[in-house]
Amino acid sequence: MRHLFLNGPVQNGPFTFDTRPGKAVGIRLAAALNAILGLPPAPHLWNTITLAGDLRHREADGPTIPRQRFEADLIAAKYPPGQSPVGGIMTEIGAEVAGVALEMIENNLRAGTLTISRETVPTCRTCGHMTGTGCHPCNACGSTDTRERTGLHLVAELAKDRPVLDRSDIHASHRQQPKHLQHNAANVARRLILSRTRDHGIDLSPLGLDRLVLDPRVGIHVTVLAAAREQEADVAVMTITQNAANHIAAHGQHFRKHGGTRLQYALHGHVPYGHVASLQPLYEAHRATQALKDGFEQWFLPLISLRARTRTRPDQLPAHFKYFMRANLTRPIEVDEAVLAAVQHAVASGDTDWITSKRMMATMMAAREATPVVAAEIGAGFRPAVP
Repeated sequence: MRHLFLNGPVQNGPFTFDTRPGKAVGIRLAAALNAILGLPPAPHLWNTITLAGDLRHREADGPTIPRQRFEADLIAAKYPPGQSPVGGIMTEIGAEVAGVALEMIENNLRAGTLTISRETVPTCRTCGHMTGTGCHPCNACGSTDTRERTGLHLVAELAKDRPVLDRSDIHASHRQQPKHLQHNAANVARRLILSRTRDHGIDLSPLGLDRLVLDPRVGIHVTVLAAAREQEADVAVMTITQNAANHIAAHGQHFRKHGGTRLQYALHGHVPYGHVASLQPLYEAHRATQALKDGFEQWFLPLISLRARTRTRPDQLPAHFKYFMRANLTRPIEVDEAVLAAVQHAVASGDTDWITSKRMMATMMAAREATPVVAAEIGAGFRPAVP
């Protein structure tokens, strides 16, 4: 069963990876794990179906720029010049993703897990945007004038015979299952409206739902499955934080399997990149080269986040760097194939114990050196040989 790691689609916005390196943790982690498994670089996945994106596009100096071009330019600006992803970029607006989405919706409609029904929802009287309950200003136009509007919507009924998240949905060993997340993910309504009012998104008009798009929380799952299908993977493993998984899990319950490919979540924590500068005296004391610093920050810390699950504390950074340097000093000249195979098995099964095994980590550093990935692959931060 071939696994492919893919980042949980990053929400497009006004930032770059230089200014917000934490946004790249999922990308870097997916690339590091795929490289360990000997797989080619996967595409970087992006989420462009956001209300914030609608507003940015409306307010842009050139409102005549097509939305897809507008989003593509914004994504391209995230990467350093000349360092576009080796595996390419994929968003939910691509024809391949939209095609998979409609296939999955139609399959679910036939199975009865999704329905198209008349629903009454709060709507802004001024702009028609679906709003939440309460007397809050419309997030799209600021108006406080709302009304109840009845119309056709795509609705999901959560399964009664299985939890929102069970063990098979999480890419982790038995003892590392996130019970707290599994409990929290179930605290949702049993009926979910999956059609939304957006200027941009996976168009639902082929289903008779004019001017509505698929909820981006569903689109995130479809994008991962579509990317995995292109790579002929059996299991698509989405790297994602626990908070994000909690936010999207219920909406993805009926969208985690398609065409022989299933989706799992690999949970990672936050990396305190804002505190990495405090390591400079330690870097100097260890005479760390730029390649070593990049390897630690862009490759090792994302791997640590997979084991930490929630967050890496700033005060843990010095100890992590010292461990990284000790592993580097014991890096073998030749890769031990038995150790490599053991790590690959651990990665495929969701076991993270190898990350804190100095011998295994040293072996993977040697393997990383023997098969360098282009430095432009910001997903892992691989660089040519570490001296």
